[in-house]
Amino acid sequence: MTTIELATGTWNLDQAHTEVGFSVRHAGISKVRGQFTDADATLTVGESVDASSVEATVKTASFDSNDNNRDAHVKGADFFDVEQFPHMIFKATKVEGTPNDFRVTGDLTIKETTKPVTFDVEFGGVAVDPFGATRAGFSASTQISRKEFGITWNAALEAGGVLVGDKVTITVDSAFVLPSN
Repeated sequence: MTTIELATGTWNLDQAHTEVGFSVRHAGISKVRGQFTDADATLTVGESVDASSVEATVKTASFDSNDNNRDAHVKGADFFDVEQFPHMIFKATKVEGTPNDFRVTGDLTIKETTKPVTFDVEFGGVAVDPFGATRAGFSASTQISRKEFGITWNAALEAGGVLVGDKVTITVDSAFVLPSN
């Protein structure tokens, strides 16, 4: 086992310093990028990397691709159906690697479909801010098939191919804060 350089305990997500982003191929020639602006998570740091875990919830209605028409479509029944499925949830089942470079495998639930996914994670470090709060930063990424989660809407292109790619890259740049006692 490897020792973690973080204080053990439960750390809370600092949403103001976190971005849950995505990118997906559009029309086969470019990528659409955006983010989910409302997320919550807790990081439980154990005595070793493999004794640690994370749980996160993302509100699907916070989808933002910087295009109001596209955002309304993606929030609707063709994609996330945010009225019926207001959250995406991730629960870690395994953490492995070194304290600075590790993988988090867990169950991702989107629209009542749960599939295992693995995030590659980079530890950014720990700092005490000017207000005395201890913060830790992480960057994580994974790629999923949106079809595997029941998000299958698409449109055929006249020149061949489809409008929306299947592979979605998810990136998370996060800050967690250790509550003071």
